Amino acid sequence: MNKLYIDSIASRMQVAPWQVSNCIELFEEGATVPFISRYRKERTGALDEVQVAEVKHWFAYFTELDKRKQAILSSITEQDKLTPELQAAVEAEVDARALEDLYLPYRPKRRTRASVAREKGLEPLAEAIFSMRCDDPGREASRFLKDTVPSVEEALSGARDIIAEKVSEDKEVRADLRDLYTRWGRIVSKGVKARAEEEEAAKYANYSDFSERLDKIPSHRLLAILRASGEGFLSVKVDVNPEHALERISRRAYAGKRRPSPRTREVVDEALEDSYKRLLHPSIENEALGLAKEKADVEAIRVFGENLRQLLLAPPVGQKRTLAIDPGFRTGCKVVCLDAQGALLHNDTIYPHPPVNEKLAAMRKLSQTIEAYKIEVIAIGSGTAGRETEAFIQKMALPEGVKVYSVSEDGASVYSASDIAREEFPGYDVTVRGAVSIGRRLMDPLAELVKIDPKSIGVGQYQHDVDQTMLKETLDNTVESCVNSVGVNLNTASRHLLSYVSGIGPALALNIVNYRDENGPFASRSQLLKVKRLGDKAFEQCAGFLRIPDAANPLDNSAVHPERYAVVEKMASDLGVDVPVLISDASVRGKVDVNRYVADGIGLPTLNDIMAELAKPGRDPRSAIKVFEFSQEVRTIEDVKVGMVLPCIVKNITNFGAFVDFGIKQNGLIHVSEVSDHFVSSPAQVLKINQQLYAKVISVDLQRGRIGMSLKGLDK
Repeated sequence: MNKLYIDSIASRMQVAPWQVSNCIELFEEGATVPFISRYRKERTGALDEVQVAEVKHWFAYFTELDKRKQAILSSITEQDKLTPELQAAVEAEVDARALEDLYLPYRPKRRTRASVAREKGLEPLAEAIFSMRCDDPGREASRFLKDTVPSVEEALSGARDIIAEKVSEDKEVRADLRDLYTRWGRIVSKGVKARAEEEEAAKYANYSDFSERLDKIPSHRLLAILRASGEGFLSVKVDVNPEHALERISRRAYAGKRRPSPRTREVVDEALEDSYKRLLHPSIENEALGLAKEKADVEAIRVFGENLRQLLLAPPVGQKRTLAIDPGFRTGCKVVCLDAQGALLHNDTIYPHPPVNEKLAAMRKLSQTIEAYKIEVIAIGSGTAGRETEAFIQKMALPEGVKVYSVSEDGASVYSASDIAREEFPGYDVTVRGAVSIGRRLMDPLAELVKIDPKSIGVGQYQHDVDQTMLKETLDNTVESCVNSVGVNLNTASRHLLSYVSGIGPALALNIVNYRDENGPFASRSQLLKVKRLGDKAFEQCAGFLRIPDAANPLDNSAVHPERYAVVEKMASDLGVDVPVLISDASVRGKVDVNRYVADGIGLPTLNDIMAELAKPGRDPRSAIKVFEFSQEVRTIEDVKVGMVLPCIVKNITNFGAFVDFGIKQNGLIHVSEVSDHFVSSPAQVLKINQQLYAKVISVDLQRGRIGMSLKGLDK
């Protein structure tokens, strides 16, 4: 990548150009974001994962920009209009919109009023007037009269059309107006009368007569307005002061030219006004809305990505024998038993709730199942009949130590009907697959949730309205980051989980699982090189993120990369111990002087990482799971009263507030103004997904099913 782009990225990120350059070199060598940020700190100046991902984003952006430049230069060359100055301007541009502004006068277009005027030979007249070379436009226009231009007024009209188009394609004029619209424009929305009586229109009532500065409007509000506009409930426009817009246009149009005569000024001003109203305003208005939406998309996607990260890194219960229940009333509760590795051992259905009401039979069957499969934990889906099922289970005499957990069902139905679920459980229906997913989510949320489209998990903000390419990039990066930060057990991970490990992907993940099925568990990381099509480069990228708990070499169950095993072995040898002792004895590790091991390609950042990993090899960075119970007083929204303080779990975080589950169908909303006794600009500053807390009910709207809650004055 050329120096222009590298310098631009470095300036945007406020890092050194060499850091960007080295990072891009690593991408070109096939390295991934997790690998670069974890194992190539010396090459990048210790750029963190977010920074490396940003370099990757801009690398892709400028790669596409360069392709677009070549296409533009080729197009202008074919028109025989490419000058050295224009070529230099195109090659020096680093902004995609400014590049398109440069190309606009040369872009092939359909017939326009200006092109018709040019065909009539009126371009010299327009140039004479616009350059202020003539003092009497009428007399000048009379020189162009002919069959196709029968009158002076028609000649002047054509000249104005040419001037209007020329001004609308001026790069500096467009930049000035873009600045005006994005900084001072107001988004204005009005309700569409023809649809005002429709039930859906009520959702957007707040925006039926609305106006706000475009640069100040919050992301969620703009996306709501644009969604309503797309659905036909609102009309939307961007308002600016037209006098200010024309002033900016005139300043550019008259700059550096001789003072025009009054008549010339009149003709030019008419052309400028036409250019603004007919050409520039519609174009720049769309651009301003597009820029605002792009900004809103970035913010909404950032919120979604952070929520997803917290959800994926939710505490696991670990490898425990699990009984999972997908609750239901009429159709009964589907029950499955899973072994400690998540394999399905047994499935059944019980009917403890109306209309069947076989409570005793259900208790008897569950007791026998819990004993037969030596169940350690019970997972209950949080959807329909979840509270009732949890209450039913709590009344049973459970074996000592068996804990009961409520598990979110968001996305479980999507998984149970997916190709992945059919492949895993071809002989079972969707209810069994859904129950298995609930149980596995308790055991390891990350391993199970990677099988579901993140947009179906229920932690987003207008996720279907934002740029889908950008959303996919962010969510894929988030999932990849989470998987690699936790590490993956090479001998138990599904191919879907393995596919997110650095350098592996779906094809190699399948090959790893096939090799494991044919040859048994991996005994060492180096054995990976025997997997079909897993070469040295893929091994370099993935090995450090894969774990083998019972490997002969304890480093195979750590985040220490195999390329650094020799360094650890040298540390141990220098102290007269073996590697297991170095790992297990903190007093021995305390004697290591890492400065002695600095060499080419390995500096203090990597050595310090190694020492931190030796202190806690294979440590799961996720916190421990906690049992949680909802209030027994509240079963439906009718039970909710203002003033109640209820235990709840944070389910989704947006910029305007946090949604919390307190055990009924409707979630409560803690508005951002009620999140803290102190000012916070976003709930994410103080709250996390799956956080357990107490919130006070401050409003209940039975008709709309809305519950307002507050954390003010409460110990969170």
